[in-house]
Amino acid sequence: MSRRRSTPWIQRWSRPIIGAIAIVGAILTAYLTVVKLTGGEVTCAADAAASASSCNDVLNSPYATVFGLPLSLFGFLAYTSMSVFALGPIAMKGEGNKRLKNQLENWTWLLLLAGATSMSVFSSYLMYILTTEIQAVCLYCIGSALFSLSLLILTVIGREWEDFGQIFFTGTLVAMVTLVGTLGVYSGINSPEVTSSSGQTVIPVATTQPVPPYGWEITTTSGEAEIALANYLTEIGVKNYGAFWCPHCYEQKQLFGKKAFAEIDYIECDPRGVNPQQEVCQATGIKSYPTWEIKGQLYPGVKTLDELAELSDYQGTKNFKYTMPES
Repeated sequence: MSRRRSTPWIQRWSRPIIGAIAIVGAILTAYLTVVKLTGGEVTCAADAAASASSCNDVLNSPYATVFGLPLSLFGFLAYTSMSVFALGPIAMKGEGNKRLKNQLENWTWLLLLAGATSMSVFSSYLMYILTTEIQAVCLYCIGSALFSLSLLILTVIGREWEDFGQIFFTGTLVAMVTLVGTLGVYSGINSPEVTSSSGQTVIPVATTQPVPPYGWEITTTSGEAEIALANYLTEIGVKNYGAFWCPHCYEQKQLFGKKAFAEIDYIECDPRGVNPQQEVCQATGIKSYPTWEIKGQLYPGVKTLDELAELSDYQGTKNFKYTMPES
């Protein structure tokens, strides 16, 4: 009399474990999506490191937005789908005929394999970008990458696959499609920077429609000179008036970079923007955007950082990184 081989524990518990990891990933990405859409800031231990970019810098980088939507939103949808694929057959236990259950088991395992492979490839690319391009530490990004890798490992070892070649073929095909799609989505960001004759980098300008109430995402990175000038302008009471939909206001922001412009005393004049102060703009006599108010005088139009330094009598470092495109 032969003895029936027992099922390894990992295969008995693989679906609940995959489902649990996917639910945690969904909660994480849902939190990041809400913060992104509401314009808030996430809490991250890496923010304490003075020499490292914060999690917020990473999550607000151009890589964190896809098709005008937060990348975390797509992560939420992916994790939610994985949880449904993993836990769906368990929830249907005891219902329907055996043939239907077996088909559901097989199809959801293939979907789990495809989803986990795609998520792992995409996360690997983002880890590469995090290390080589952004050069920052983001615990949320690292955690999501570990979740994706865990889902892939559990999917591969979590069942007794009849044909290992099926895993290899499906995984390779999905990985190639994901990689090609990822490179296509980020092709614009990865385009080489244009340098002017002065050696400064030409800022990227707006090429899409602004998204209310925030407008365009600032994609440039601030240097020490930009941050020092921004702090000085704020200290002496300089104000910048603009509107979220104004492309020239966006160019002004790009000249400073994200971190530096956050230090500028910026006043939103459009009532549809974030924290609008339309009455202040009207009382000041703002007629065009952007307009700078420096020492009681109004200066309309985009100003290079060298021009702002001269107008405000700034005496600090002036090795500014960016310049305007040539007209």
